[in-house]
Amino acid sequence: TRSLSITSVDQSMFEKAQGEKVTLPCTFVLSEEDEGPLDIEWVLIPADNQKKEQIIIMYAVDRIYNHYYAAMTGRMQFTNPDPRSGDGSLDILNLKSADTGTYQCKVKKAPGVQSQKIQLTVLVKPARTKCSIEGSQEIGKDVILKCASQEGSPLLSYDWRRVSGTQELPATSIPNKNTGELLLKNASQDYSGTYNCVASNRVGTDECSVELNVTPPINTAGIIAGAIIGTLLGVSVLVILVFCCCKKHREKKYEKEVHHDIREDVPPPKSRSSTARSYIGSNRSSLGSMSPSNMEGYTKTSYSQVPSEDFERTPGQNPTFAPSKVAAPNLSRMGAVPVMIPAQSKDGSIV
Repeated sequence: TRSLSITSVDQSMFEKAQGEKVTLPCTFVLSEEDEGPLDIEWVLIPADNQKKEQIIIMYAVDRIYNHYYAAMTGRMQFTNPDPRSGDGSLDILNLKSADTGTYQCKVKKAPGVQSQKIQLTVLVKPARTKCSIEGSQEIGKDVILKCASQEGSPLLSYDWRRVSGTQELPATSIPNKNTGELLLKNASQDYSGTYNCVASNRVGTDECSVELNVTPPINTAGIIAGAIIGTLLGVSVLVILVFCCCKKHREKKYEKEVHHDIREDVPPPKSRSSTARSYIGSNRSSLGSMSPSNMEGYTKTSYSQVPSEDFERTPGQNPTFAPSKVAAPNLSRMGAVPVMIPAQSKDGSIV
């Protein structure tokens, strides 16, 4: 007995790049015995057998239902708007890496039933490829050129080429297509130039470039000596600055102390002994001008009391002192110099 059959069985595996479009074929032929309603389903078979199949899109009772799978909403459609024509193929737009999986097309028209599985792999093109140099770019050193893509589905392959000079890789170079490293052993100045790396997989390529400049060895001894001299000069300058600051601070401190200790508007204290000596000196001058005839009255004057600063006070403020019988000891206590007082003898001479 004849029944419907699926005719698109030539290709069962597809590889596409992310962002591209894919058409999963599902064409069929009906027979006269198939009299039931036509039913077409596309389902996604999970990799885990424990999970259920997910319906993506369906045609039934002359209607299309495409709201079952939210992850592909707006990105999938039947290739033919009228699948009854025998074409139930599925278009998936703007592919994503998550769309990778096994898809099955089921066609039912009683009593005939047929299905077909298709494997879809969505690959990511290499992108954001970066080149770098590892190691010292000095003559005689080993230099490693590195190349790596930030994006891209495996398996990625890396190929290095020289785009300047002889445009050939040095004889001592050792490339690694899997890691993207290019080892240049015992580098010389002839190795200098521009190198290009091409990263590729089954769906695309990306590339980057790097400039290699091999130079003579650096004079490390001169650099070290310069660094030491610079350090010593810096320390010397720092010491001088600290010394100057300390000196200036001491000078300011000294000026401040002198300013507090010496005040020009305050007169110095008077000396009692000076006052007494001045008074006695004035009296001596008076004695020198006296004659023997007028000494009689002068000898009767009491000198037991030595004047002090109290004489400078007003009469109302001077205290009254009682005369002392012994004059010399009192003068000594007050810090005054004893005065020899002349006396007149019976014959009138001064002794």
